[in-house]
Amino acid sequence: MLKDMKSYCHLKPGQKGTQRLVEQYGDALLCVRYRYDAKRGVRLKTVELIVEERPARRSCRFGDDDLAPVAVGFEETALREKLRQMRAKWDPRLRLWLVPYRLVCGTEFEARIPEEFINGTRRL
Repeated sequence: MLKDMKSYCHLKPGQKGTQRLVEQYGDALLCVRYRYDAKRGVRLKTVELIVEERPARRSCRFGDDDLAPVAVGFEETALREKLRQMRAKWDPRLRLWLVPYRLVCGTEFEARIPEEFINGTRRL
């Protein structure tokens, strides 16, 4: 259906022609489009809305089989034991645990990968 229509106007919230929609949808309104359906001979007004907002996953430079460094404090014995069960290796030089990324992806350990390893300013 949309492939047969021509979009002839794309408006951002606050522009002329969007005031009532801004009042109706508030900050959820992203844009307003006017389309023309030549087949049916009708003009359509469509809106694009934000329906969900959540934090994005941190983009990571690690592949599934790459070793990812994980920072766990000495006093966090339960977490250290979990890492041992995952067959992680302690690197005394880095003072970090090294574990395949596929095992920490999406777990509590992924948030413990030091930022300098994620953005590439530090390497193993």
